[in-house]
Amino acid sequence: MEQAIERQGPSGGESQIIREVSAPLFEAKGWMRFLGVLMILYGALMIMTVVGILICWLPIWLGVCLLRAAGSAELAQTGGDKIQLMMALSRLRTFFTIQGILALIGLILAVIFLIVGGVASLGSLLMNA
Repeated sequence: MEQAIERQGPSGGESQIIREVSAPLFEAKGWMRFLGVLMILYGALMIMTVVGILICWLPIWLGVCLLRAAGSAELAQTGGDKIQLMMALSRLRTFFTIQGILALIGLILAVIFLIVGGVASLGSLLMNA
């Protein structure tokens, strides 16, 4: 009996559960879209700088991830679609993974610059003494 239910596809109960689970993402879709557009605009503005040309694709990629996650969250909420919910969560995972890697790189560079700056200033003090 249970096998017959599984073969029929998602039931009304499963669809309702998906709607309930996707509700927080659906409620945040406006903010995800807003931040996604801002990140794309930021990436477009970065193109105007020499260094920005090399890394402008990162904020654009992050913005697209957020826009797609918002769209998938909306489809999951309105249709009770499990696949769309999984896609929204996967896109958010990608967004946060990239953000985490960028944060780690920023921290590592900050520590390196602090050490180099400290050594340079210490060397300057020793040479003047």
